[in-house]
Amino acid sequence: MASDDIAQLADALSKTHVGDGELSYKGLGLKLDSAESVEELVREIEQYQGLRALRLEGNTVGVEAARAIAKALESKDLLQRCYWSDMFTGRLRSEIPTALRCLGSALISAGARLTELDLSDNAFGPDGVKGIEQLLKSPSCFTLRELRLNNCGLGIGGGKVLAEALIDCHRQSSAHGAPLKLRVFIAGRNRLENEGAGALAKAFQLMGSLEEVHMPQNGINHTGVTALASAMRHNPELCVLNFNDNSFTKKGTLAMAQALRHLRNVQVINFGDCLVRSEGAIALAAVLREGLPILKELNLSFGEITEAAALVMAQAVMDKPHMEKVDLNGNCLGEEGCEALREAMENMDKGNMLASLSDDEGEPEEEDDDDDDDDDDNDDDDNNNDDEEEVDDGNVKIMSFLSCPSVEKLLQLGEMRTNLLQQVDASDPHKAADVLLKIASLYNEEPETKTAVLETIDDVLKKLLSGSALHSYCFLSTLLVMMGLLKGEGKIKKVSLVPGQLLYDISHVDALKSCSAARESLSSVLEKRHHEQH
Repeated sequence: MASDDIAQLADALSKTHVGDGELSYKGLGLKLDSAESVEELVREIEQYQGLRALRLEGNTVGVEAARAIAKALESKDLLQRCYWSDMFTGRLRSEIPTALRCLGSALISAGARLTELDLSDNAFGPDGVKGIEQLLKSPSCFTLRELRLNNCGLGIGGGKVLAEALIDCHRQSSAHGAPLKLRVFIAGRNRLENEGAGALAKAFQLMGSLEEVHMPQNGINHTGVTALASAMRHNPELCVLNFNDNSFTKKGTLAMAQALRHLRNVQVINFGDCLVRSEGAIALAAVLREGLPILKELNLSFGEITEAAALVMAQAVMDKPHMEKVDLNGNCLGEEGCEALREAMENMDKGNMLASLSDDEGEPEEEDDDDDDDDDDNDDDDNNNDDEEEVDDGNVKIMSFLSCPSVEKLLQLGEMRTNLLQQVDASDPHKAADVLLKIASLYNEEPETKTAVLETIDDVLKKLLSGSALHSYCFLSTLLVMMGLLKGEGKIKKVSLVPGQLLYDISHVDALKSCSAARESLSSVLEKRHHEQH
């Protein structure tokens, strides 16, 4: 080794931080190629008694240097924290797995019990995961609490290998009476996509111990998001959920909303740039109404959310005493919508928690709804008679009315109009909204007809709004989409514009008076449209 190289290394090592059981070479920019190049570093490791943390990030380590460092680590049984991010800059992809295997084998030989492992920003791909596979399965990781693999290029294959390793670690550690309890998992910018995310979801559900999950920018759409949502509900201590810049769309957001209903400790939700859209935002607002008691931060930025849904969300955060920040920037509110949102937050004395709206995309243009994830949805709207088998005379009249609604048929039903309630269920919001709008289509100012329509609508709404807030909000958002008052996803049949006076009358029926959350979200939209028509 050249004398000037030795001098450079000695100078760098003189800046090494030593203390609290930690030996740090962080950010020294050392190029460590051979065993000779790490002689001083190895000596320091060997001589450090009670080594608990080793920081090598910000240097570049070759295979021979890794072998030498590994040899020094074989006696460090107290080592718990390995901060080894950004450690292979300029190295061949083929070198990295070998270097990782050497280091991992040393930890296993030493009998170390890791609590933190950070290998972020190493871009080692699926092969790199294979380099740490044995370490992750070993007793050295039975005690692992934090795993950071951000920006490692794992891909689908790497995600699957990682998931299997974690599952195997949990199985073996459970057999030893102390199951793996990973608390923090970070794997952003890895192109895991649906298959990788789905594989990891199985590991997450099995562990049930996660407190923070960070998986932004992974190319995951609603299929993967749904799998992750199912896993999240089995992790009751979750505090932070960061899935920024994946594609939830309506299906994924509804699945995540269902999962959040079961979680009471969530403090930070980052679903920014996830295309949650208006219907998804309304579903999340319903969850906020019912739960998430200690939520502090909510990021729904750049999600194609419109004014009506944003105002519903504003109402939902009103009673959250711990809320510090709501980010709805980059959505589709329009200038008037932004002002309305600011005013709503100010009126609730929450104006300081609203993030900037400077990147608002403006009101959405009128266009055909995006198909997105709803192409495979069943078109149930026109199939009300598919299940007719043996029905009595009353049900025959109900089915006849629904297949071809008319004022005459509605009035002839008389007291049998209550049987219409059997045709609606909040768990099927599209069918429920369709039935309601068929009744509303018969509205006119003739007293008998007006009374029959409004009383029937009132009965139907009472049933639909008597369940959980999530079901109620999903029904209301579907109703608004079908009325053309809210932009939705997929191929949803819209009705012709409902008369303005009926919009006003619906907003004042008894069912909404007894359900404040529904009244706030529906009445404001209906009354606004009523005033626009007059």
